[in-house]
Amino acid sequence: MKLQVTQENLNKALTVVARVASARGTLPILANVLIKTVENRLSISATNLDIAITQHIGAKVSEEGAITVPARLMQDFIGSLPSGIINLTLEDNKLHITTDQYQSVVNGVLADDFPVMPAIDTSADTSHVWTINAAILKKGLQQVAMAASNDESRPVLTGVLIHTIEGNLFAAATDSYRLAEKNLGVNKEDVRLLIPATAIQDLMRILGDYDAAVQVTHDDQQILFQANDVDLVARLIDGKFPDYRKLIPSEFAVEARVKRADLVNVTKVSSLFARESAGSVTITVDEAKNELSIRSVASQLGENTAAATGSIKGSGSITLNSRYLLDALHAFGSDEVSFCFNGKLEPTLLRDPKNDEYVHIIMPLKS
Repeated sequence: MKLQVTQENLNKALTVVARVASARGTLPILANVLIKTVENRLSISATNLDIAITQHIGAKVSEEGAITVPARLMQDFIGSLPSGIINLTLEDNKLHITTDQYQSVVNGVLADDFPVMPAIDTSADTSHVWTINAAILKKGLQQVAMAASNDESRPVLTGVLIHTIEGNLFAAATDSYRLAEKNLGVNKEDVRLLIPATAIQDLMRILGDYDAAVQVTHDDQQILFQANDVDLVARLIDGKFPDYRKLIPSEFAVEARVKRADLVNVTKVSSLFARESAGSVTITVDEAKNELSIRSVASQLGENTAAATGSIKGSGSITLNSRYLLDALHAFGSDEVSFCFNGKLEPTLLRDPKNDEYVHIIMPLKS
């Protein structure tokens, strides 16, 4: 293998790919990245066996070849080099990296020992291909991914469900304490995919400011996202996602429509006094006063009550986790938000009063 590549392109590719490489895996080679030439381009790949990412970059290839090298070392080293042309030459499983000022040799491992990148057979009856705008996909995933669980004992809750309902594509996630759902727009395919939240986080980083189409290919076991010269393959989670739509109330006894910025501010202030009570705050909606107030008590520090005015229907109080409430509020892009609930033990729903494409539910705490 012999080629030339720019430091900027190689560094960008390693930054995208290397975070998937795992030094804690059972196979030492999973801590490496695979560097190989493909049709006069250079591909950089890494995998942890559940997720695989490959980025293709332009290169001036003189000789074909492939090698795997330590991901962390390669990423840190290339990132430290000045911008300009880098020469890569492979000799006896040693990768020689040279620039005008630097000459380095990195010991590699045969590419034959690297796990085969999974591929989806697009000719099979079980495979499907469709596209979606990158900006819409990224924004939607950002709004729901935070609600996915980190608890590996319940694998189905560690994923983001992407599925179609009556011709519309939805993304949803829940950790059983909160639930987020986003309408991603029209999709004619019959889709029901449970994707690991870790893969979703990597996908959002890959999409960045990219705003063209993302091609999605999937079968019964894995999914492939192709965007911005990057391929991300992930194993789908096997299991039945909860029928979460039964949890979304359609009518509410209490609804407070307030400025989102005001509600963020009063929640932030109250959360300072809620640290020793695991973030517990009590929200009171008062129709007579036309206000929503949040009260928090810290036995050692004191207590706080903060209020926001708005359009109020009904009165009542409910106790929530302030961190979950802040996460939900930050996910909205609207000026106003509707805060709705029925009773102190019923789910709280947040939504944009002018747009029903995104809903966020928070389960109450026992006050």
